[in-house]
Amino acid sequence: MKQLIKKWNEISLVKRIICGLIIGIILGLAVPQITVISLLGDLFVGALRAIAPILVLFLVMGALANQKEGKQSNMKRVIFLYLLGTFLAGCVAVAASFLFPITITLTETASEAAAPSGIGEVLNSLLMSIVSNPVDALANANYLGILAWAVLLGIALRKAGEGTKNSIMQIADALSQIVQWVISCAPFGVLGLVFTTISEQGLSSLLGYGRSIH
Repeated sequence: MKQLIKKWNEISLVKRIICGLIIGIILGLAVPQITVISLLGDLFVGALRAIAPILVLFLVMGALANQKEGKQSNMKRVIFLYLLGTFLAGCVAVAASFLFPITITLTETASEAAAPSGIGEVLNSLLMSIVSNPVDALANANYLGILAWAVLLGIALRKAGEGTKNSIMQIADALSQIVQWVISCAPFGVLGLVFTTISEQGLSSLLGYGRSIH
């Protein structure tokens, strides 16, 4: 068993994901009634959503807590790149929605949701997200709130003992290891996600993406 796992890990992650994609398509077409396969995708996505907020909190908090006074830090650059990346991702999403328009059927709850009435409401929502309860921010993956509390806690912990700082970094390292384990399961997650799409919408759902790109 150990040898099998070792050989599996020696294969490139990209190749393993491609294998999961192909197997997901085959299973979705051959045995769409076995819906339990969809659980693989749900578990993979759920695991990523669960670990990511905690990882961000401890990584940022640990980096700031261990920063020596007067020592050059790349944290400002990291935060700037994060904000820039978020902005660019939004721009790409908007551009893609115009270039490759698709029809999405919204539920009644989603259709009844009111759009922001102005810039004031948007700013209010943004600021309230930043000062959100830290536990609530972690539970709801509110990354603005998580980053804000991580920065504040990291700065406040600069005067803490070395044992405390080392413990924070050790927790961050442990969380990073867990993320690596979750990512290594990506082929099975992709298998489950693709199976769900193919079994519910058929192969035409994938062909539709190809036609829209062309």
